[in-house]
Amino acid sequence: MSRSRLRNRRDGFTLVELLVVIAIIGILVGLLLPAVQAAREAARRMSCSNNFKQIGLAIHNYHSSYNRLPRHSTGTWSDLAPNAWSRQPTHNSGALSATVGLLPFMEPQALWEQLSSPLDTNGDGIPDFPPFGPPPTLGGVRSSYTPWRTQVPTLRCPSDPAVDSTGAGRTNYAYCLGDAFVSTIYTRPIRWNGNNGSPFDVIGGSQNTQRRFARGMFVHRQFMRFRDVLDGLSNTIAMGEIVTDLGDNNVRTRLNRTQDNVQTNVKICENLGHIDPTRQQFWCDGTNCPVPSGPGPFEGANSQHNRGRLWMSSYASSSGFFTNTPPNSELCVDRWVEGGGSIPAGSQHQGGAHVLMGDGSVTFITDSIDTGNQQFNIGALPSGAQSPYGVWGALGTRANREPINDALTQ
Repeated sequence: MSRSRLRNRRDGFTLVELLVVIAIIGILVGLLLPAVQAAREAARRMSCSNNFKQIGLAIHNYHSSYNRLPRHSTGTWSDLAPNAWSRQPTHNSGALSATVGLLPFMEPQALWEQLSSPLDTNGDGIPDFPPFGPPPTLGGVRSSYTPWRTQVPTLRCPSDPAVDSTGAGRTNYAYCLGDAFVSTIYTRPIRWNGNNGSPFDVIGGSQNTQRRFARGMFVHRQFMRFRDVLDGLSNTIAMGEIVTDLGDNNVRTRLNRTQDNVQTNVKICENLGHIDPTRQQFWCDGTNCPVPSGPGPFEGANSQHNRGRLWMSSYASSSGFFTNTPPNSELCVDRWVEGGGSIPAGSQHQGGAHVLMGDGSVTFITDSIDTGNQQFNIGALPSGAQSPYGVWGALGTRANREPINDALTQ
């Protein structure tokens, strides 16, 4: 064989060699893609943390300006329309979240100016809505109130893919309402059914009940101050991350309004088999297990009351959370939309969720954090008692003088 033929044969690749090269490239790509995805999620998680830090800075600037925190469940009311959910758009019945008060400190100045002024929606020169608008819901005449349909970018975690088809403004950051709850009417808007009373009345409940069970840094209808946080700002959660609803029957986002006694057991929806045993992040849908029956149904798959759908609403399902069940637990409330129960923090990040501490620092809390006795009857909790929900519960209370384990993520 001539030297020229040998040289030509050695200059090319055999089929086996080509396949080996392709296999090596495939392996390298397979190894690289997870690393790229992990890097992207790390960047999204850092961006989410930075959003929280901006909100924390806004809270501190607000307190510096007014010597108090923005009130959760705030707004306007009118004696001419005493029913909180009347179709007359004359007031919002004090049902606005603390986020509304923070807006001027978060840079969406145009939204604040629109919100704080009368709004003319049809251009006839006659205001259709008063300052701070109607009740924070969508439907009927209220759907034309533009601020309630405005998304504030700082309120969204980039890891959460949900986009609202109804145009509602969502939030991934919720206010800590403490570790305890009792489903009294104090969580409802002012004058639920036309009852007489002052704007801060607790119709059907009692202020003593609220003082006893509202143990978080934020309390419905009350101005709170840093001085109220006796456990120390660095030991008390101000806000927590939440997942927003995708309309997919997820246990973390679709509101299960059970009429079973959540007060005696915050894990009752799980204990009664409401969760699909083959898909632990979803409620039973009749495929692998029976749909839960009883008088307390689920909210609709796309209900505005499902998790995080309205940043301006002070309902716990919209913009609040309790530290009684671990992050990313099921959303199980006592009967009504405004009821309490298992309304946890959560996120689309792996294994936990961010929380904003009272001092403005942000930390990541894992799903495995100590949550104490999940079967505790919260109605029997003595006033000022230590949280029955472990380290997580203690972090959610502001003035119980509980020692906090430094290893918050354990």
